[in-house]
Amino acid sequence: MEFRHLGRSGLMVSEISYGNWITHGSQVEEDAAFACVRAALDAGITTFDTADVYAGTRAEDVLGRALQNERREGLEIFTKVYWPTGPGRNDRGLSRKHIMESINGSLRRLRTDYVDLYQAHRYDYGTPLEETMEAFADVVHSGKAHYIGVSEWTAEQLRAAHPLARELHIPLVSNQPQYSMLWRVIEAEVVPASEELGIGQIVWSPMAQGVLSGKYLPGQPPPAGSRATDEKSGANFISRFMNDDVLTRVQQLKPLAEQAGLSMAQLAVAWVLQNPNVSSAIIGASRPEQVHDNVKAAGVKLDAALLKAIDDIVEPVTERDPAKTESPAQRP
Repeated sequence: MEFRHLGRSGLMVSEISYGNWITHGSQVEEDAAFACVRAALDAGITTFDTADVYAGTRAEDVLGRALQNERREGLEIFTKVYWPTGPGRNDRGLSRKHIMESINGSLRRLRTDYVDLYQAHRYDYGTPLEETMEAFADVVHSGKAHYIGVSEWTAEQLRAAHPLARELHIPLVSNQPQYSMLWRVIEAEVVPASEELGIGQIVWSPMAQGVLSGKYLPGQPPPAGSRATDEKSGANFISRFMNDDVLTRVQQLKPLAEQAGLSMAQLAVAWVLQNPNVSSAIIGASRPEQVHDNVKAAGVKLDAALLKAIDDIVEPVTERDPAKTESPAQRP
């Protein structure tokens, strides 16, 4: 495993991090989840990402139990706050009330006294940014989190938050966006702003919800039990890639992966890690073998000719619109 600094901070994270968005507590049984975490640890992964909303808070609980016998100082545990975790009007968003209650719930479920990174899962248009950042400052200054991050924030939002974080003496060090060969909306605005501000990317869906693994074939139904067939497994995210034009071009990547001595999944993960602003790529798994395969992307260097060949194939179906950094549904 290779390690990188998280943004311009001193915190080191594994190039490959393990996330449990749609697996722990919902898609896979607990013993399989534990086996995947064990495989991640054995492969040298030290960075684990979750969120209070995943599987209705169950994902945090599963991860906490899976890691409870590990040396805490040797791990980087990340979680998030924003999406609803209860039926009440204040069980969501980035108000002071929700943040202070949510960090306590997350720590209890994760069986730890602190998280290494506490992230705003989206931008909250209904709460003053100053209120959110002041609450995050109290979380950090109380020792419940070491660093602060965000997820799917625009360049404008990052620029607004950064001076507040400096003023409040809290380290805003990361953003967690979707990023892959097919989804490059952060490149035009978010990455340049992040480089300027010292913010690193912890990217999710480097395999475009599994599409870049090559298992979905044009003109054929998705394999039974795959993510594209399961509404609980993020099918709404994968649907944007499930058309024959995209799938045909993905199949054309196979000879390039073979040329590089990689599986298609490894090529996809290695590709996002070529971006120097990416600190870590999140992988998920329902089987330990998937972890063993994906971690082989760590430390891989792709040459310029290969990167150009990839671009030539996927460019016509690549999404680059920076306006798609956030979901329109977030706006009031």
